[in-house]
Formats: sequence, C-alpha cells, structure tokens
Amino acid sequence: MQTEALAGGFADAPIEAAIAFRAAMGAMARPGRIHDIRGAMPPAPLSVAAGTLLLVLADGTTPVHLAGGCDTSAVRDWLTFHTGAPLARPQQASFAVGVWAELLPLEAYRIGVPDYPDRSATMIVEMQGLTDTGARLTGPGIQDTHGLNLPDLAAFQGNRALFPLGLDFFFTAGAQVAALPRTTHVEAG
Repeated sequence: MQTEALAGGFADAPIEAAIAFRAAMGAMARPGRIHDIRGAMPPAPLSVAAGTLLLVLADGTTPVHLAGGCDTSAVRDWLTFHTGAPLARPQQASFAVGVWAELLPLEAYRIGVPDYPDRSATMIVEMQGLTDTGARLTGPGIQDTHGLNLPDLAAFQGNRALFPLGLDFFFTAGAQVAALPRTTHVEAG
C-alpha cells in the first residue's frame, strides 16, 4: 500500500461524515435534485463526490466494484484503507463506481430478489457535469416534475420497469451529487 492511500479521508470524521450522509440521503429522497457533497479527497480519477459517497456508504460488509478507469492501485488502496470495503466483480457488488460506458452492461449487477429487493447494487456514475435539464422525472420525492441530464434514457426506463427490483443510482461530478432511485419514472424532457 502506498502512503498516499492514508490521506484524503475526512479531516473531522464525525462532523463531515454526518453532513455527507445527510446530503446523500437528501439526494436519494429528492430524485434529480443536485446537492453539494464533500469531505473526501480521493485519488484520481474519483471525483470528490464519488469518494465522499464511498466513505459514508461503504464498509467492510459492502463489496465495491471499481469499473474501468476507476480500478487503479491508488483507488483500491485508498478505498481499502478508509472503508475496509472488499473489491468485487459486478455480480457480487453492493456498490459500483465508474463512468457510464465502463459500468455497462447493467444486467451484470444484482437487482434484488422478490423477497429481498434491497439486495441490489447501487451505482455511482461519474459524469462530466450535472444539470437539471434533460430527462423529465416524476414519482416519490418529486412534487411535480424535475429534470436531470441522464446518460441513457432507455436504460433508466427499463430499470423502473423492474420495480420493486432494480438498481439505484447516484450521479457525481466534482463535489455534486444527484440520485435516481428505482421508484422514479423517467421520460424524455
């Protein structure tokens, strides 16, 4: 393990973790809303938001899949040191992180089973930027409608059709996060 892996965690863990966890849960409760989330300084190519999400959501019982360019020795060492999360293949992962094209195919990830729909993967999709334009979102946590730039409209519509099974998504860019739970209806904007 490189000594760089020891840096980049929360400076004031109890306070920063609580603030970051609240932002993550706020994003999931209000689909499509963009929230600031920070505290971690992960190694490249992880964004501040993706690293912060991993610090507050992953632990020694939550296998993480690092897709494509995110699967570097620096990221593996950092994640292991700060969370203890085991690294996994897509079909065993509780969390997966990467850019959209490198996370595909989505069918490789667990979508839960009828008795335990919560036994599914949560995807952390690294984006170039987040905007409240693009796809039109409706459903729980959204008063009327909300917009979010999504990488593939059909994939999210197909995921919604699996409900109560399916994947949940966080989208990250820089120090921003938005979420799309499986309960959200997605239409062209």
